[in-house]
Amino acid sequence: MSSLVVTGATLSCTMGTAPTVLVVTSNTTVVATLTAATIMDYTSVTNIPSFTLCASTTNPTTIAATAAASGVYTQGACIPVVAAPWSPGATKTCIGNYAALTDSCTCTCSYGGTISITYAGQVTVSAS
Repeated sequence: MSSLVVTGATLSCTMGTAPTVLVVTSNTTVVATLTAATIMDYTSVTNIPSFTLCASTTNPTTIAATAAASGVYTQGACIPVVAAPWSPGATKTCIGNYAALTDSCTCTCSYGGTISITYAGQVTVSAS
């Protein structure tokens, strides 16, 4: 069974250089003083802050940084661009009208990175 993700969960991206922390804004359901997340907590910058630098060669900031370095590959600033909710989401646990976010969910950045949950923010409440 997967853990229910709450505000403060740790995220990583396959193209990012440092982890970041999820900010839950989709609801107000509280689990042990922490706000529970849904699959709708995927908005760039609001819910998923920067992973510091981006290694993707399709990211405009990496392209610009590489051009500024006379063609020497240089990582650019990470500004996640996520166009779809987390997937797959809990199949039985819903918060409001949305599937609960579990630590087995992922989402994809438009620049090719896969964003995953490395720590749910808590370990006592599970969701299915």
